[in-house]
Amino acid sequence: MARFCQGDARAFDVLFQRYARPIHGYLARMTGQVAAAEDLSQQTFLSLVKARGRFQEGSRVKPWLYAIATNAARDWQRRKRPEELTDEGELPAQVASEHGGPRDLGLENAVQRALAQLPEGQRIPIVLHRFEGMGFAEIAESMGLTESAVKVRAHRGYARLRELLSALGQEAKE
Repeated sequence: MARFCQGDARAFDVLFQRYARPIHGYLARMTGQVAAAEDLSQQTFLSLVKARGRFQEGSRVKPWLYAIATNAARDWQRRKRPEELTDEGELPAQVASEHGGPRDLGLENAVQRALAQLPEGQRIPIVLHRFEGMGFAEIAESMGLTESAVKVRAHRGYARLRELLSALGQEAKE
């Protein structure tokens, strides 16, 4: 990151190669739309270029980059037109599998719908921890919270997610 901050274009290429796919996956899960995730990924890396002078030496790149991506998703959500939501007021579940293997689309859709119902403060730690593999310390850094606050939010979010998925399972049985 230090080389990139000094203007080394090859250092940007390294950062992009390392983080483009994970950032895209994170944004796809946050928005529920692959096309929006592509646009927001580009916006995230453009913001990275513009904000490189504000990067604090000694800070970690990954949490900082995910904070930029989270802010891009928040801005997108604020600008989003109401007709882009489903009839139930939820985000559409259109996230493709990144692994390309067999998928349980019913389960993926249920998880996406349940995640969309969580408050942002609970959804972000779950997505970053479970799907992006970030530790709670990194998540705390990217969200500007303490590690214990992130753990509490994630715990509450996982509990609510279990409730929502259980309710969806009951609906499917009926």
